[in-house]
Amino acid sequence: MTRVMFQDARGGIGAAVQKLFEPFGGGKKLLKSSGNVFLKINGIDFKPHVYTSPEVVGALVRYFYDQGARRVYVMENSTQGNITRLVFEITGMKQMCRQTGAIPLYLDETGEMPLYLPGLQAFVSIPDNIHENLIRNRAENLYLSVPKLKTHSMTTVTLGIKNQFGLLHQASRIPDHNFKLHRKIADIFFNIQPDFTVVDGLEAVNFGHYPAQALAERSVRKLDLLFGGDDPLAVDVVGARLLGFDLDEVAHLKEAAAYGLGESRFDRIEILNKALFEERRQQFSWNLLELFPKDVTLLYGKTRCCTEGCKRNTEAVLEVFGQDFSGKGGFTVIMGKDADPEIVRRIKGPVHLAGDCAISDHFQDLSGRLGRKNVTKSAGCNNLAATVDGLAKWMKIPPLRLVPIHPLKSLGILMQAKWYGSRANIPPVLRW
Repeated sequence: MTRVMFQDARGGIGAAVQKLFEPFGGGKKLLKSSGNVFLKINGIDFKPHVYTSPEVVGALVRYFYDQGARRVYVMENSTQGNITRLVFEITGMKQMCRQTGAIPLYLDETGEMPLYLPGLQAFVSIPDNIHENLIRNRAENLYLSVPKLKTHSMTTVTLGIKNQFGLLHQASRIPDHNFKLHRKIADIFFNIQPDFTVVDGLEAVNFGHYPAQALAERSVRKLDLLFGGDDPLAVDVVGARLLGFDLDEVAHLKEAAAYGLGESRFDRIEILNKALFEERRQQFSWNLLELFPKDVTLLYGKTRCCTEGCKRNTEAVLEVFGQDFSGKGGFTVIMGKDADPEIVRRIKGPVHLAGDCAISDHFQDLSGRLGRKNVTKSAGCNNLAATVDGLAKWMKIPPLRLVPIHPLKSLGILMQAKWYGSRANIPPVLRW
């Protein structure tokens, strides 16, 4: 049977990592001809509770060097609106790499190569070094997905397979970030499968993947777990069950299972240390708490108001901006297609149009009636940088206030990333 190993981290993260690989022959057996190890972490942002623990990643780096690895790379391409180099600096990931000898790979600072997605029948752009090391020379390199245990307001959970969405350049994440998102994630998995998944379950995130710090007491649960295995699909199926979700509730895992690339039947997966799994399994919710500013009017279209796109993308930012930055209201957000025309005609204040559907329906009319300076828009299905830009403007939050370090240091890191060719899609930080 396919096996997924659980380890209690209360006795030490290093010891848990060591034991995690024992049923699979140990790290030395996993290494390939190049001796190189690539760790894809979850480093979407520098907000607390949203990224893979540097302690867990550091323990993995030390473990593989002890097992004879030549080089260990820690790689990520953070979410839109962010610079990966900045995320590594603030989260301590850069310092961990310096201390352990790991090599950080800022995937937003690379060239690009096309990748064909068979289900969507479309091309996306991936970093050229991902193509070189994880596609063209795949047999020579060991590749691990190292996600953080989180629910997700657009995909129910985000585990090892969803973690690979970060392998796309940010511009390629905007199209099809709608009802097609599940197929897109599965298509990436079809092209690139990790050799092993290690899930950072030191804590688990409830009510979506991007909790406001003000809501952390309700949104974060301590589990003190690491778990993983050499079948990425099986690890994700077990991880979803740990959070209270069956396979049928996680669309991208069902899509991945349809490709036949791993075991998706829970009863065919052997859980090692199952008592630990049963002891710490809980029921989570993937929905946001929906604690938005009360004076923001949310107008939903009757159609194409996709949970996976403009709807939850916008709402997640609204919740964080309102809870953590005391963001102001007094404006309207329209998302989806075919919003009530009578309500639209009564709009008098500023408006943010979320997604192509709302823009195509309302931009010309509203910008003509209210003036273009009173209408912001985020084109595409999940243009997070434009969403942050528009909402921050109406909520009166200067973008540099979103970064928890001195603005000059933040700007310096941004300039450094741009010097090295960053393709990150970020808002205009000096607008206000």
